[in-house]
Amino acid sequence: MQQRSVGASGLRVSRLGLGTMTWGRDTDEHEARDQLVAFVGAGGTLLDTAAAYGDGVSEQLIGSLLGDVVAREDVVLATKAGLGQRRPAGRPGGSPNRGATRDTSRRSVLASLDASLRRLGTDHVDLLQVHVWSDATPLEETLATLDHVVSTGRARYVGVSNYTGWQTAQAATWQRAVPGRAPLVSTQVEYSLLNRNVELEVLPAAEALGLGVLTWSPLGRGVLTGKYRTGTPSDSRAATSHLASFVEPYLDERSHGIVESVVKAADGLGWTPAEVALAWVRDRPGVAAPVVGARTAAQLRALLSVEDKALPLEIADALDDVSAVD
Repeated sequence: MQQRSVGASGLRVSRLGLGTMTWGRDTDEHEARDQLVAFVGAGGTLLDTAAAYGDGVSEQLIGSLLGDVVAREDVVLATKAGLGQRRPAGRPGGSPNRGATRDTSRRSVLASLDASLRRLGTDHVDLLQVHVWSDATPLEETLATLDHVVSTGRARYVGVSNYTGWQTAQAATWQRAVPGRAPLVSTQVEYSLLNRNVELEVLPAAEALGLGVLTWSPLGRGVLTGKYRTGTPSDSRAATSHLASFVEPYLDERSHGIVESVVKAADGLGWTPAEVALAWVRDRPGVAAPVVGARTAAQLRALLSVEDKALPLEIADALDDVSAVD
């Protein structure tokens, strides 16, 4: 698998990342093991997790596999801090982490990272990202904490996640203002043919300030696979109580039209709709790696086949037109 630099930094990752949000919950340890073996076997290196994923269960599962299934040095291990345990009733329609407590204070981030390192069974992560923006903590406190985790060796690189354009620009500029601070190297945001809002401000800010873009839900929360065209499969995310509201916003008429265009392109190319959607976002300007999550190893192996594929320009242009942000 091709490797890419993350922004203007020296950090290099595979151009497809393996997401683990559902590990330990919808994906059991056997499937997780098979996924990790398949991913690393295909040349994948970027392994993405977070303290908030399953309240730490995802990290714990990864920790049980590192050194056993794959060597720690064979992966670029990325985690996130800043979200606490979920409240019982989050608002529907957004991230599955909606409803979790936000705390990006020095105390919380350091405690979260140290707990993550214990679960992961390592003394450092390659990339630590602040999971969310929080108005409750001064930005300079959060960023000074990132300086500290780099200087103490807990993380090699740092970045942010789910920041707006102005938040991204403010944070990255602050870190570049004084020599010796740890520069932000990445921003992780939702980006797919069904959600291109980050093109308005976040992507320009990232390009101007040298941040690489990691994308979550590059398959439109699973909708771009085409599985929901005629209903909700019983084994799909939309059929689960904890992820139904996560998928629902992309089951509208606009999304349906985009999905049909993706399916038409896939039929013409002899690809799957997932391959079309993933290749599109992977090769967008500024994107270092889409992060894909799969329930099973078979699903992941099917997605890994996109490595040898590139969308013809005319098809990419047609998909740009049909999915353009209003």
